[in-house]
Amino acid sequence: MTTVVVVGSGIAGLTAALHAAESGCRVTVVTKGALPDTNTRWAQGGIAAVTSPADTVASHAADTLTAGAGLNDPDAVDVLVGEGPARIAELVERGVEFDRATDGDFSRGLEAAHAVARVLHAGGDATGTAIQAALGDAVRASGVELREHALLRDLLVANGRVVGIELDGGERVTADAVILATGGAGQLYAHTTNPSGATGDGIAAAIRAGAAVADLEFVQFHPTALAVGAPFLVSEAVRGEGATLIDDTGRRFAFDAHPDGELAPRDVVARANARAMAAQGGRPVRLDATAIGGERLAQRFPTIDAAVRERGLDWGREPIPVTPAAHYLMGGVVTDLDGRTTVPGLYAVGETARTGVHGANRLASNSLLEGAVFGARAGEAVARDTVWPVAPVTPAALQQVPDAAAPPFTRAALQQLMWTDAGLMRDAAGLTRAAGILAAWRTAAEDRGVEDANLLLVASHVVDAALKRTASVGAHFRSDAETASVADRAEAPASGADPRPAAPAVAAPAADADPRLAAVVASEAPASDADPRDASPARVPAAAASAPSSPSKVLAC
Repeated sequence: MTTVVVVGSGIAGLTAALHAAESGCRVTVVTKGALPDTNTRWAQGGIAAVTSPADTVASHAADTLTAGAGLNDPDAVDVLVGEGPARIAELVERGVEFDRATDGDFSRGLEAAHAVARVLHAGGDATGTAIQAALGDAVRASGVELREHALLRDLLVANGRVVGIELDGGERVTADAVILATGGAGQLYAHTTNPSGATGDGIAAAIRAGAAVADLEFVQFHPTALAVGAPFLVSEAVRGEGATLIDDTGRRFAFDAHPDGELAPRDVVARANARAMAAQGGRPVRLDATAIGGERLAQRFPTIDAAVRERGLDWGREPIPVTPAAHYLMGGVVTDLDGRTTVPGLYAVGETARTGVHGANRLASNSLLEGAVFGARAGEAVARDTVWPVAPVTPAALQQVPDAAAPPFTRAALQQLMWTDAGLMRDAAGLTRAAGILAAWRTAAEDRGVEDANLLLVASHVVDAALKRTASVGAHFRSDAETASVADRAEAPASGADPRPAAPAVAAPAADADPRLAAVVASEAPASDADPRDASPARVPAAAASAPSSPSKVLAC
């Protein structure tokens, strides 16, 4: 019987665990908090899929490709939208009660950059909570072993293959396969919609094990997090219901950036907010939902309504202050269509993975669907994989020069550095500065905790990727890009060509390797902190401090 360890307990991890168990595997789910302490639980906006005769998978695919600026993998997009309806049916069968219209059909919402209303919700704005609860109940009833409050320290690698994990504290859990589903890395930034646990654990562990990563420059910043009190996301769906964005003068400014105004792709709206804030001395812009009315807001968005009112605001009567915040990582560990990475025995799903679905920018409400679709595929693949069909790679080390004047490391200093120099608006000077400081921190002989070490490693790869992509595209905005417009220095359409320098050499693809994945790896050529000492199940060091080194998440998914 194949033994599988799934690290993470959101929609991607639990779906993978259930499908692996149902395919005959012995499965253990390991999660750093309690089972429901996930990004999924906080998903407000819903899950996008074709469930109406008025909609088509071709339309959903077109919207996904448009949002991704054409840098998506078309095959991955086809899988996402084609298998989406079946995953919705599976969620319903597992107990998720999506909102229904009076005729009993699904109630479908319209969100930014979708051509038609296709976003399903549960409990108004509590979609993630409903999905998390249903999948959690299903896993508890399935015989899957659960290990809660267990932090991944690193992957165990033997003879070039992942053979298990090591937990913080030293315990080792061996397995035939490991599926990483640890979410993203929002804690890289000073302002984020992500929970405190979103520290890039799976991505960092994969990098240390020698796995390829890609597209880490593509960080999505959500346009509307509450600017009062603790960070809290105000769903895209609120703007879909008719809320507008205004500046201090009461003017709707989003149309200055895009003809779709508040319903333009997130990266465009987030930058429009940032520019409007800069023009008024950094003060937050405001989300005006007064036309929707307090009664409808409370009914449609009960979770957001409660959070708004807890802060002493009445959004049914007055506009509320909002700010952009780091929200979702489009890049991650490179996988094929079944979640396989470039390291045998290692799979990745959900926000941890770079499936190619999102391209340069994620379409609203596609993340939950990606977790369900590719989690299911990975869970089934682990049961049948005998020969690893993905080519190995030899990642190159980062070439970043330490800054001798770097300030002392703290997590807050790291987050502010990333927000300032690798945030919504980037340029070569800021990214070079960030690379030097990060290199100095990495090479310092300091004993950091697991999460801080992971954040530092992932930050270094984000900055490296952002430096190499010199043109603006999707969520990656270079204010010094030659294609930038006069208005905002980067809203001009990208050509689709990859402007980055030639990639470092990688190992030749195996004869039976997935040619699409091989092409991604060859073009992305990630830097890595891979530990070559894998002749025995030795842990890859978590901190790697001396080695040079690529949403609560409240998300409108």
